[in-house]
Amino acid sequence: MATLLHISSSPRSEASESLSLAQAFLDTYAQTHPGDTIETFDLWDGTLPEFGPAAAAAKMAVFAGQEPQGEASRAWAASLDTFHRFAAADSYLFSVPMWNAGIPYILKQFIDVVSQPGTVFGFDPETGYTSLLEGKKAAVIYTSAVYGPGRPPAFGSDYQVPYFAEWLQWIGIKDIQAIEFRPNLATADADAGRAAARIAAITAATDF
Repeated sequence: MATLLHISSSPRSEASESLSLAQAFLDTYAQTHPGDTIETFDLWDGTLPEFGPAAAAAKMAVFAGQEPQGEASRAWAASLDTFHRFAAADSYLFSVPMWNAGIPYILKQFIDVVSQPGTVFGFDPETGYTSLLEGKKAAVIYTSAVYGPGRPPAFGSDYQVPYFAEWLQWIGIKDIQAIEFRPNLATADADAGRAAARIAAITAATDF
């Protein structure tokens, strides 16, 4: 038995294109992997800790080989709790809408919370970073309403996929499947692209 963790960064509920595709993936996965467990981490549910001054102080203390103290210690414990929730899964589904050419700030917050020395990465002054989250896989649903490959620069740029895919590989997740839905909702009929993306999500879930 394996655990699939869906990490949702869209706050739009039923109106979300990324969540609609994620649901198609999850429904198919449940049918084709009946012995597995599916869990969901809605990053907007209020359980994600902040990453502010105390957490930053804790991170730098750990980098220096010290034990975080006081408020920093509590922030460090919250970060570790979130990391353990993340690391307990065997595989991941991320639903990632494009916000201002990049990823939603709540997903960046999640990344900052779990990306700590000794959790997803190790560091050596001579050799640099090492990935610590090996042997897992991820499916990522990327959506955008205006940006799309081949469109003129006035329709935006993509800092969404390069950043997020690089982070996954940096922490050790190399087996990555991407499902993209990028209609130009201002001018085009999105139904054909939506149907194709749904098929891609179902296919990915079946083989995941």
